[in-house]
Amino acid sequence: MAFSNLTSKAILLYDEWIKDADPRLEGWPLMSSPFPTTFIIGTYVYFVTSLGPKLMENKKPFELRQIMTFYNFSVVALSLYMTYEFLMSGWATGYSFRCDIVDYSRSPTALRMVRTCWLYFFSKFIELLDTIFFVLRKKNNQVTFLHVFHHSIMPWTWWFGVKFAAGGLGTFHALLNCIVHVVMYTYYGICSLGPAYHKYLWWKKYMTTIQLVQFIMITVHIGQIYIMDDCPYQYPIFMFIIWLYGFMFLVLFLHFWYHAYTKGQRLPKMARNGISKDQ
Repeated sequence: MAFSNLTSKAILLYDEWIKDADPRLEGWPLMSSPFPTTFIIGTYVYFVTSLGPKLMENKKPFELRQIMTFYNFSVVALSLYMTYEFLMSGWATGYSFRCDIVDYSRSPTALRMVRTCWLYFFSKFIELLDTIFFVLRKKNNQVTFLHVFHHSIMPWTWWFGVKFAAGGLGTFHALLNCIVHVVMYTYYGICSLGPAYHKYLWWKKYMTTIQLVQFIMITVHIGQIYIMDDCPYQYPIFMFIIWLYGFMFLVLFLHFWYHAYTKGQRLPKMARNGISKDQ
């Protein structure tokens, strides 16, 4: 009886909470509730940490070079498109880079931002293939906690962002992330073409710097809300979550930078979100 009462209260709280969701997203794929996203992420975590390695234990690694080349350059194209859409739906057409609130109207620009935010959210599911490729190629040492955590937390937190606050200053980190992904996946795409193309990867040493600058910019930009007077951004909790995420990865990258460049320890072949990736 106690469990039944608790469940009923939880359902009532959820129903009350979901009433504040953005009505413009009614009927959009994966947006009915957080449960489909949670199920996909749970399945992903189970596969890459348990089921996948067990299935591959007595099998030879898959040769996925051509698939990965197509995948990497496809993500480059998608990231370029999303960068353009984020710019045209706010960041290059009126946003101040300070207190930019969510536009909940149905104007063409506002709806364009909603579509771009949803597409960015969906792209995080596409990027789960990164880890699946690791497992199928038996690169299980690269399936680290930080790698899985990063790929899991992004789509889950972005479901709430899209559902309640598709636009405004909370999308700045998504714009930066798209720009960085253009650079990163271009690197991975060229690398996946084979050793003959590695001579074009002279800019490899700047990858960590680019990522470090990204998290500095995210942390500084989102931190403005704590020093601005009377910024009426609709969901301050999202600002705290973004700041915490940006600051956490800033610390991790500073730690990596210190050991790699200051102490002169051996660099990994590649680094993405603090995790090496060998194509």
